[in-house]
Amino acid sequence: MKAFRIFVGILAVAAIFGSCAPQGDAYIFTSFREPSVQGMQYLYSLDGFHWDTLGGVWMAPQIGNEEPYIDAFSGRQVTPKFCPTHVLRDPSIIQGPDGTFHLVWTIAWSGSRGFGYASSKDLIHWSEQREIKVMPDTATNNVWAPELFYDDEKDEFLIIWSSGIHPRNYTEADRMGSNACHRPYYTKTKDFQTFTPAQPYYDCGFNSIDGYLVKRAKDDYVLVIKDNRKPGFSDLFCAYATSPEGPFGNPSQKFAPTYSEGPCVVKIGDEWIIYYDVYRDGRYGATATKDFVTFTPADDRISVPKGHKHGTIVKITRKQLRALQRAAARQ
Repeated sequence: MKAFRIFVGILAVAAIFGSCAPQGDAYIFTSFREPSVQGMQYLYSLDGFHWDTLGGVWMAPQIGNEEPYIDAFSGRQVTPKFCPTHVLRDPSIIQGPDGTFHLVWTIAWSGSRGFGYASSKDLIHWSEQREIKVMPDTATNNVWAPELFYDDEKDEFLIIWSSGIHPRNYTEADRMGSNACHRPYYTKTKDFQTFTPAQPYYDCGFNSIDGYLVKRAKDDYVLVIKDNRKPGFSDLFCAYATSPEGPFGNPSQKFAPTYSEGPCVVKIGDEWIIYYDVYRDGRYGATATKDFVTFTPADDRISVPKGHKHGTIVKITRKQLRALQRAAARQ
């Protein structure tokens, strides 16, 4: 009987300590706040739908926007917006197979031929920031919204971004909008030290930015991207390919409100949740899909703090989240 009581006591202690152990996963959503001079911030979630702010700034911008530049199209000298203050916009994050987190971001509204890069083992301590000059010999004035994708079949990373094209190359579809026009480009790397030359990525024939790549299965890839023509467009659609490098075709129906941008995707259960910034309304929205063909509005299923801007989502452990929360408390 005494042995039985001891056994029950051990089980009770194990249950108590087991209930305190971290369970399941958590999510981090990279973020910035306008006017983008503060640096990278985080949201966190335990379910991928309901988000809270993880206080503090986790990386202050240290590169970009340092001096006037010569406009590639007009030949005139231009002073970049916020110059000489640095900015950090559109932070895109991914975790590599060795556990390292990689981050890329927009370093300037204009006058830049590259994007920012840094890495971290714990999302708290970041490496020295570097500018990756991906368009050094191309006539453009910007590199916007770089997005990371890991190709697990080739063990390499793709970085997709959009850059402005010369007005003489505008199509009739481009001219349906009144703003400057862009096309997506990409580069590949295995080590973030050497990069392949920039190449055109997806040309849908009109101004497009903010491409976010998703792998559904082998030979099945989806590019979520923004029609950036304004006014009257500025919304999201999908294109499909059998390779992460394309070619992409058969665009989907538009599925987000007008004036939506900065899409990112997270899979929860058997659904893909597409988050995006409904920037004219000052809020975040979401759409759910199981096949990237039929889309269901999901705004009523999410909660995102006001002021959150264009970022991406990475899954982490509860232990990693607790370490981030402790670090946030020390800031």
